[in-house]
Amino acid sequence: MNLAVNAKDAMADGGKLTIETKNVVLDEEYCSRHLGAKPGDHVLLSVSDTGHGMDRETLSHIFEPFYTTKEIGRGTGLGLAMVYGILKQHDGHVTCDSEPGMGTTFKIYLLAMGTETKELSPTDEVELSGGTETILLVDDDEIIRDLTKRILEQRGYTALTAANGKEALNLYKKERKSISLVILDLVMPEMGGKECFKELLKIDPQVKVLISSGYASGGSHRQAIELGAVGFVRKPYDIRQMLQVIRKIVDQN
Repeated sequence: MNLAVNAKDAMADGGKLTIETKNVVLDEEYCSRHLGAKPGDHVLLSVSDTGHGMDRETLSHIFEPFYTTKEIGRGTGLGLAMVYGILKQHDGHVTCDSEPGMGTTFKIYLLAMGTETKELSPTDEVELSGGTETILLVDDDEIIRDLTKRILEQRGYTALTAANGKEALNLYKKERKSISLVILDLVMPEMGGKECFKELLKIDPQVKVLISSGYASGGSHRQAIELGAVGFVRKPYDIRQMLQVIRKIVDQN
């Protein structure tokens, strides 16, 4: 979705967006020329546009956090950094080919998995149990926010949502007596997770906050612990892991 939105912005006067998938095999020669690539069977996802393209200088910075070529208010510069982080979490890698006036093609390589399937055991069902507590979910990504809200509500929780730190603080002040846990995204516009967490502690020193982040490095995890969070979950969420962590935290006195 992020790549498609970027492609749309690059084709303000119209154009063609092409999304393709196919199976490929990466050999040792290819991997020696592409840092992070691993030999073997992969699924290739290609996203191409016929937009204005990018020069070499821009290409060298596109995956850096907060780097953006968009005008103020139209982009945070975090989208491609998130794409990069998600791929690293899943042992994948991404390349980008672009020239001014010639469009752009992103190629995403993900390791292919076998065809084995695993049926859920009774133990798995227990692990996916929910609860009746109220959880405040703070995330600027509307799709992640709505999907996570639905999952929590399917498991019996009451889910309140906020799109940034300021909204979260206002909501927490009103509903603090009923909120058992705050799931707080670390990077958001207007007020980020770090600043929001500090303000939440001023309101309630006993607040339970679970930090979430889409970055692959251990820095976000360490930062969460240093802030005093009760835990850390990485995005995209592993639903089973997230539900287990939530249940463990809210059961703590």
